[in-house]
Amino acid sequence: MRDPFPRVDGLLRAGSTTLEELADRYGSPLYVYDADHVRGRLEEIESAFAGVDLLVAYSVKANGSLGLLNRIGATGAGADIVSAGELHRALAAGIPGGRIVFAGVGKTTAEMEDALRAGIYAFNVESEPELWRLAGVAEGLGIPAPVALRVNPDILSPTPHEYTRTGHAASKFGIPIERAPALYAQMAGNPHLDVRGIDVHIGSQIVDPDPYRAALTEVLRVVDQLAEQGIPLEFVDLGGGYGVAYGADERRLALDELAAAVVPALRERNLRLILEPGRFVVGQAGVLVTRVLYLKESGGKTFVITDGGMTELLRPSHYGGYHRIDPVRDRPDAEVRTVDVVGPICESGDFLAQDRALPLPEPGDLLAVRTSGAYGFTMALNYNGRLRPPEVMVEGDQVHLIRHRENLDDLVRGEVIPGTS
Repeated sequence: MRDPFPRVDGLLRAGSTTLEELADRYGSPLYVYDADHVRGRLEEIESAFAGVDLLVAYSVKANGSLGLLNRIGATGAGADIVSAGELHRALAAGIPGGRIVFAGVGKTTAEMEDALRAGIYAFNVESEPELWRLAGVAEGLGIPAPVALRVNPDILSPTPHEYTRTGHAASKFGIPIERAPALYAQMAGNPHLDVRGIDVHIGSQIVDPDPYRAALTEVLRVVDQLAEQGIPLEFVDLGGGYGVAYGADERRLALDELAAAVVPALRERNLRLILEPGRFVVGQAGVLVTRVLYLKESGGKTFVITDGGMTELLRPSHYGGYHRIDPVRDRPDAEVRTVDVVGPICESGDFLAQDRALPLPEPGDLLAVRTSGAYGFTMALNYNGRLRPPEVMVEGDQVHLIRHRENLDDLVRGEVIPGTS
């Protein structure tokens, strides 16, 4: 696919405008998204898995901005949610309940009630206590709960960070796969549960199809066993976690290779396929624009101090995540120097890049932090009294402000000083 933020005449562009113009108009730091790139990613998924009945349930946790969710839902995609807040976002963006699946290990009674009333497609249940609480909530409302078990196949996926490996036995996620057949038998006999499918999610930022193939093999073994017991399933949810390239030397998941293993097996069994991509859809469609405030030399290092940091983009500090950083305006004569790009937060862990070779910018220059559309704004913080940044979405020749920059009153909204009215 095309670069959503190409360099033309020395300036990085977004649609019909430049990142420089957007930063001048809306200030910095600033998130910018390309909606056409998002649609292209969704079309790519649909094309790769064209041979099977498919529901793309976009992972809202990757980026839940209403403007993007609305455009994603307009393509026919659904939503993968993990909270009542994400359910509210998906519904507010126009995604119908019948295209929503609800994951997460800590669903509350209130969240179950909200989701049942919204008519969601399925709960991906992650523990036995959750399953029986859901049955009780469904009984109380008189609404059978559509369910799938999220099974844990004990597959350790090669993800970049231990926090993003979710399919191994020591993870908090999912039900041991060997328990699944007995639980499905109990579920099938419960009038308050509507058994619909089976779910697996093995991690995030995976670029090798083999772990997915291994997980599917284990899941289909359960599917076939249940069919023999007279418990047919409607769908297999293969989760998400499809890797994208953050750097020039990285690779992304080859969807065609994965589809070649998945589509024939599900078509043979007349099963629907649910996929839960998040980062793959929006990651490269977003960029964080931040302005250089100062240059500082200390301890033999050069620090590029910017107005955006870990409060705007937590991945480098939290996950050790790499994001390519480019100058918005090309300076071909600039000295290339190894620098740390750091933010204004009072933490040593506040950085966007460390020991990175960059053309040395000048104060006032803008930098573009690439592949920030996923787990960027959605993890943004108000720590240090920071105002979360605005978000802009470009669609061809149109520019939409889809979130205003917070103001100081937003920081204390909902708080009360005791003894005051």
